[in-house]
Amino acid sequence: DIEKLADAHSGHWAVLTGCRKGTVPAALANGGPEAAWRELGTLAELFGHENVLVELTCRHDPGDDGRNDTLARLAALADLAVVATGNVHFAAPAQARLAQALAAIRARRSLAEMDGWLPAAGTAYLRSGPEMAALLRRYPGVLERTAELGRACAFDFRVVAPRLPAFPVPAGHTEASWLRELVARKAPARYGAPGRERVPGAYAQLARELDVIERLGFGGYFLIVHNIVRFCEENDILCQGRGSAANSAVCYAIGITNVDPVSHHLLFDRFLSAGRDGPPDIDLDIEHRRREEVIQYVYRTYGRGRAAQVANVISYRPRLALRDAGRALGCTPPEDPDDAPAAVKELAASMQRLPRHLGIHSGGMVICDRPVGEVCPVEWARMPGRTVLQWDKDDCAYAGLVKFDLLGLGMLAALHDCFDLVTKHYGEYWTMASIPQEDPAVYQMLGEADTVGVFQVESRAQMATLPRLRPRQFYDLVIEVALIRPGPIQGGSVHPFLRRHDGLEEATMPHESMRPALGKTLGVPLFQEQMMQLAIDCAGFTPVEADRLRQAMS
Repeated sequence: DIEKLADAHSGHWAVLTGCRKGTVPAALANGGPEAAWRELGTLAELFGHENVLVELTCRHDPGDDGRNDTLARLAALADLAVVATGNVHFAAPAQARLAQALAAIRARRSLAEMDGWLPAAGTAYLRSGPEMAALLRRYPGVLERTAELGRACAFDFRVVAPRLPAFPVPAGHTEASWLRELVARKAPARYGAPGRERVPGAYAQLARELDVIERLGFGGYFLIVHNIVRFCEENDILCQGRGSAANSAVCYAIGITNVDPVSHHLLFDRFLSAGRDGPPDIDLDIEHRRREEVIQYVYRTYGRGRAAQVANVISYRPRLALRDAGRALGCTPPEDPDDAPAAVKELAASMQRLPRHLGIHSGGMVICDRPVGEVCPVEWARMPGRTVLQWDKDDCAYAGLVKFDLLGLGMLAALHDCFDLVTKHYGEYWTMASIPQEDPAVYQMLGEADTVGVFQVESRAQMATLPRLRPRQFYDLVIEVALIRPGPIQGGSVHPFLRRHDGLEEATMPHESMRPALGKTLGVPLFQEQMMQLAIDCAGFTPVEADRLRQAMS
């Protein structure tokens, strides 16, 4: 109640008297100036004389001038500051009808049923500065005080940006030193012992990456992701990192990813560079039927107060817009969109791409060093044991919240079943890292496009390309998957590569300095890493500059 709010404000709030529904204007409407004066005195007593501002609403509605004149007079008698607002409900006058329809939809009523509660005219729009100045001429000084309040309330989202919670490390360690210790313990299983490494340059790459991670202060981030992966390993849940995290030897060494980036010559700077603004992005694929166990582990570890899932803003699409527009106009939803009345179609068209409601992002979780509710509004989800932010992933990134993606993948569940079958019938124990990658029988099936149900190579376009490419080793599969993507298709890379692969066209390139980047793909660029390598080799870019170029091109 208002007394509890008064105890909590500590002098940091500017308390406005509100629109016609506020206590002071409502008292004025129902009981006259004396009632409004009593309410104004109560607010000043509760929140402090210097913190209460009398609000004049300027919408050109009938009664505005008389109400504003009385409120301004009461403010002068009480020696309270006066500010003005537009009580804005939509951006431009043309959107008044749309705003009324959306209000009816929220109330689960038709516009006809809502008629008595809706404003008589579309005046609640966002006015320009000159228009507001003209409306406020009769109240000297109000425009200046309103602008002053606006400047005082302006803030940068960096003021609320939380950090990650401190990761618990053994005595004598920092997060950075404990990450180094983990890498030192686990890297020999991946690369062999230092001095006898199986992959030349592996330990030098690990050292370089650890220096960058420590310099940027992201050691705790890697430890949190590693802890989630460790939970999955201990509970026999298949999980692995995806995306640009595969470019990191540190991620590979500590088991977050399962493909060696050093032997495949992947660029770490595509994943994390010294010039990066914000933490890296490590997405974890988890077998879909057990993903909820991992989500609940994160909640248990950090508490419901400090962990929450990112919202997904569900926008209006044609069918949903037609249905809601029909309800607002009192029409029965048509079986076919083409049968909808013209008025319904017109309203539905104006609703397109507007936000309708919040869902839960497919896997994004935020973890904070303080209650999430102090940074962003949260709400309980319908699913038990889940807390949801009221922001989407872009809002979270803008405000500096660190997001972890825990994504469900059905193919990992299928692989887990396969591993169990192999163990049961052949006595062999496989992991994601130990699956044989060069089995001729598998490549024979791939070359015959026998790939129904095989993740990433089962589309019609992939099945049409496989017999022509006829992959013979793992990197051929990497190229196969990369070819059938929007970038190479729209960029015209697919057919030149296939012609060169078939020997119908010479694998030339404009300059020999491009060979390290384009040699394995026959002179045809397919990957973002290749563009970065070209910038480094041909234009003298640093890795940091090359990554900035990649981001700019994206």
